[in-house]
Amino acid sequence: MLISDIRLQFYDKILNKRVLLLVSHDVDALCACKILQSLFHCDHIQYTIVAVTGKQDLERAYLEHSDQLEFVVLINCGANLDLLDLLQPEENVTFFVCDSHRPVHVHNVFNTNQIKLLVNSGDEFNFPAFEDVIHNEHSDDDDSGNESDEPSGKRRRFDEETLERKMEKRRKRREWHENKEKIMYEYEEFSYHGTAASLVMYDLAWKLSKDTNDLLWWAITALTNQLIAKKIDREKYVSDVTELNRHVSRHNHRGNEEENPLSVNSMKVSFVPELQLTLYKHWSLFESMKHSSYTACTLKLWTLKGQKKLHEFLADMGLPLTQSKQKFTAMDKDFKDNVKDWVETSAKKFGLENISVPSFQVQFGFKHKFCAFDVAFSVDSLLETVSNSKSAEERFMEALDCLSRKYISKLEDGVELCKQQMMGVVNQVQTLLDMKKVVSAGPFLYAFIPDGTPDSKFFSRPNCLMLLGRFLLEAYVKLYNRRRSRNLPLVVTAPFDTADGTSLVVGIPPLPELEQASRNFFGKAFEQAASKTGSRTLHDHFEPSVVVLKTEDRSKFFDALISLLQ
Repeated sequence: MLISDIRLQFYDKILNKRVLLLVSHDVDALCACKILQSLFHCDHIQYTIVAVTGKQDLERAYLEHSDQLEFVVLINCGANLDLLDLLQPEENVTFFVCDSHRPVHVHNVFNTNQIKLLVNSGDEFNFPAFEDVIHNEHSDDDDSGNESDEPSGKRRRFDEETLERKMEKRRKRREWHENKEKIMYEYEEFSYHGTAASLVMYDLAWKLSKDTNDLLWWAITALTNQLIAKKIDREKYVSDVTELNRHVSRHNHRGNEEENPLSVNSMKVSFVPELQLTLYKHWSLFESMKHSSYTACTLKLWTLKGQKKLHEFLADMGLPLTQSKQKFTAMDKDFKDNVKDWVETSAKKFGLENISVPSFQVQFGFKHKFCAFDVAFSVDSLLETVSNSKSAEERFMEALDCLSRKYISKLEDGVELCKQQMMGVVNQVQTLLDMKKVVSAGPFLYAFIPDGTPDSKFFSRPNCLMLLGRFLLEAYVKLYNRRRSRNLPLVVTAPFDTADGTSLVVGIPPLPELEQASRNFFGKAFEQAASKTGSRTLHDHFEPSVVVLKTEDRSKFFDALISLLQ
């Protein structure tokens, strides 16, 4: 059931109640959680936050906290699962699901009592019709009851008319099931993402007149992460940025800066075009261009010709190599102030027309200034840190904390972690391309990261492995420039748990799909390949295109995948 009035049908219902928040491990979920926390603090609503990494975690967390519970809020988890079947809740429990994963499970859509979907009213869902997917068995029961009403002593006669009616009913039932299978296959074939959960929660805060710059910045961070992770296309991103910019103008209309100077504790959000260069304000421009997928893939920086092009690019900008290799904050002021304009001007000559995207930046007091891309990268890196000393819950809480302005040091730690991850990704891409380890299996490309590979620890995390996959696919397509390879998806495998003998497998849609709507068909394909071969897989992640596979079963799993996708 889709909620039309989020204030009346959701927030007013949970006032003065205890609420369980089940929050997924991703940046959008964290930002939505922070927004909801802020609203709960305003209205003194009691709540418990539990981080969940997958379906098993979700089930365990609900069972542990289900005593005397009426309301559960699921953030970026649960929409594409049959929640009532998975959790087996009491009839008085209501689930409010704010999840950008699509498609929504049909049982969640048509359950009007216990499942309430918090979504953006502008999203398109293409739900199948109720009568096409939910079978009404009452008519069958009624017919059988009518026959039993005949006198017991009287012998039943099945004349031709009765027989034909029964045959017609069976035929219609068979046609209905065949039609249902076809409709459900088309509905569930692709997984994709809708409006960020944080934007839905920010909209609630605005309707409650409790939105602030902090809440707005968290919504901006979540939207930026969706673009980085290719969960939405550029058109959707620009549309949402335009909407958020209205709120930015409303909250940050200060008039004359001299008459209204910033204070030490102030926060200012501003709309600025941002370069698609990873962390360039916290790195050197040279390193940032090497480790950004857009520039690295377009200029083919893993080749000698590409490295020469990079030097030509910097020369065209008029930026000395010594300055470009210095940390951005240490550059001469004249260069630092003009570098963005110079990059945008020179980029057009080198095929980098889209190097600039509309975005936002935040300034805390007089000192700290971050762009939305920096914060999104930092939060994701803290969530995916490979430190053995930190549990999943500790990583979650640290990433949640870094969104608060009083924990700027944690945000800066995340920036340094992100640099390490990006260096690991670029080194791995270079290795796989140099050793020609990206292989065409016919209907898709695949790459295996063997155990013991330097930096392989980073790729035991799903978001980092998907980042590697997207970078690798774009690099491979730009390097070989073949029409066929441009339309091929990619499957990447990396060691997950060496002691357990398992690998992490992710599916990346073809490059045109990534650049547009990013619809991913690997979720269903992985399920069918595992089912046909009996491969030992764990489909636990909320993202259907991520699975854990027993390494011994990899060959037969991939053979089945090839035959399925041909």
